[in-house]
Amino acid sequence: MEWAGSLSYIFYSIGAVASGLAALWIVRNGAKDRLDLWAGVVALALTANWCVAAASFHSNQPIVGMTEIASNLAWIFVLFRLFANDGRDESVRLVRPAALALGFVELLQFALLAIVQGNPGSSEIAALALQTSAIFRMLVAICALVLLHNLYVGAAPSSRRILRWGAAAMAGMWAFTLNFYTIAYLAGSYADALVASRGLAAAIVAIPFAIGFNRAAAGLTFSPSRAVTFRFLSLLVIGGYLAGMLTLANWLDIFTGNAARLTQVGLVIAAGALALIWLPSDHLRGWLRVTAIKHLFKHRYDYRNEWIRFTHTIGRSGLDEASLQERVVKAMADITDSPSGALLLAGEEGRLVFGGHWRWPQLAVPANPVPCELVTIFEREGLILAFDEARAGIEHQGELQHVPEWLLDEPRAWAAVPLLHYDRLVGIIVLARPLVERRLDWEDFDLLGIVGQQLASYLSEQAGQEALSEAARFDEFNRRMAFVMHDIKNLSSQMSLLLRNAEKHADKPEFRKDMLVTLRNSADKLNTMLARLGRYGTGAQEDLRAFDMASIVRGSVDRFARSHTVTLVRSEPLVVNGQPDAFEQALVHIVQNAIDASSEGNAVMLEAYSDGVCGVVQVLDSGKGMGPAFLRNGLFKPFVSSKEGGFGIGAYEARELVRSMGGRLDVESREGLGTRFTISLPLEAARRIITGSRPDAKTELA
Repeated sequence: MEWAGSLSYIFYSIGAVASGLAALWIVRNGAKDRLDLWAGVVALALTANWCVAAASFHSNQPIVGMTEIASNLAWIFVLFRLFANDGRDESVRLVRPAALALGFVELLQFALLAIVQGNPGSSEIAALALQTSAIFRMLVAICALVLLHNLYVGAAPSSRRILRWGAAAMAGMWAFTLNFYTIAYLAGSYADALVASRGLAAAIVAIPFAIGFNRAAAGLTFSPSRAVTFRFLSLLVIGGYLAGMLTLANWLDIFTGNAARLTQVGLVIAAGALALIWLPSDHLRGWLRVTAIKHLFKHRYDYRNEWIRFTHTIGRSGLDEASLQERVVKAMADITDSPSGALLLAGEEGRLVFGGHWRWPQLAVPANPVPCELVTIFEREGLILAFDEARAGIEHQGELQHVPEWLLDEPRAWAAVPLLHYDRLVGIIVLARPLVERRLDWEDFDLLGIVGQQLASYLSEQAGQEALSEAARFDEFNRRMAFVMHDIKNLSSQMSLLLRNAEKHADKPEFRKDMLVTLRNSADKLNTMLARLGRYGTGAQEDLRAFDMASIVRGSVDRFARSHTVTLVRSEPLVVNGQPDAFEQALVHIVQNAIDASSEGNAVMLEAYSDGVCGVVQVLDSGKGMGPAFLRNGLFKPFVSSKEGGFGIGAYEARELVRSMGGRLDVESREGLGTRFTISLPLEAARRIITGSRPDAKTELA
């Protein structure tokens, strides 16, 4: 074909010019101390000679075959000299037999040329010689690639900088040769287009090979970005898939007539459906990314891009954006390609509580998710816990016996990363398993540890800002309450004065009696309010005495049962140490909140029992519940209320009242399920055992 001849002439001419110029460039600019310098020059010159012959004569002419054999022998010698250039004399001695064997196989091509020329009219001998020649060339290419691989892998890092360009060029040359002769062997002939492309391949190989002889080339590297590499591999996979489908469709030509057409159409439809399902999948993209990073890059992470993405995720703010807790989890999960994650934050008493999640709503977090012993290990050692290792019984810091069962039983739980701020544990992020299975390595541990410290600083800064804001609100509240207390005190004084005057000047006994009762009750209420307001914020535990907690619970149940269904499930006599009025006030507030959260017909249940150390009262409702964000940031925050028109200080007041008696107020809640409040006060008997005191008149239960 005329076009094939023209294309062959153009490509081989380009190959001759490129190879010749590359040889001249090495002579003038190459590193003179390179032991393989002249071997490379000769190889390029013989390659240019072969390209000239191929451009001038038909490919079946003997001159073309002989010049190709000479070029191939020169490249085998270059490979041999590369081992000496690396400074490994012992390696040269070991490689010499392999190089001689390759040269011998290549020399057999002369015998094949002689056989073909001696039998010019025999097509069978020509076909047999072609297949034998292709086999010899494939063997040489495969062995040369193996030697080249051993050369580069076994080289020192400093030597690799010298070898990389030449080794890459020769690897490309022999890979092309292997494919060319494989196709020729399978097809039984040389394709004109592929024959013409050999000249262009020679030109492409000559350029990087010549660059490798420059001293400055030792510092040159080809470093494509990870995004470009990932897209290139994606296109390569897609292209390979489509090529395979087209090849399979062509093989179906063994059918004839309508069966062939129907089979090919069905294959195309099936291939398209499979491509729509498989190629866009997250699992395939994750596998491609992990494979590319593992084999093409020195480090797993592109730290510049990771830091930019991390900063962008954390820095987003606005009404439509997620909370800081959710953004913290997302920023950590994006680094390891985890599809979801959860955050456990340190509470006021050092225990971890559920602080939010990112795309993991089905994760069931218990009330006390992590034992205190494991929290101590996280804080002291900065341990990043790999749950797969824990499931396999692998231990690093004595943490195995303290890992909670609910995390080990959760198959998606993959790693727990502590968030440390000035050696203080701020929280823990639980990461879900990535789509592509892999183990955590040293690079993961280093990066996740640093990111955990950065996230801890963000969370600590937010907590500090909230504390300052709360202090400012309390300051304003205190100023306002000062005026209220002043007015109430004046009113109390006036009413007391009125009471004294009425006692002296009232004429009618009935009026005087009613007036005295009314005024006395009002004055008592006001004085009680003043006394209570004066105690707020002092944290004092004066006037603590023994009282029966269960009797107050029963009285509260009877009080609220008139307006709502309130049930006392269990009641035991509980003599605790505290203030009866303060306990009743806290209990009334909690029960009222439970009633407000429950719809009509849904009962509020109470139970009072002893756990051996404390008297415990639980208030349960099946109302709408509260979310983890409100539990942590809203329920016990003054001036934050979920009820319209609420002042937002009732829950805070109840907790402070219980704490002032040395007790605890805990809460568990799930949206759509309900809420459980638990009040715990120390038993009087337990207090006496601990302090070694005896009951006296002040603590004697009336």
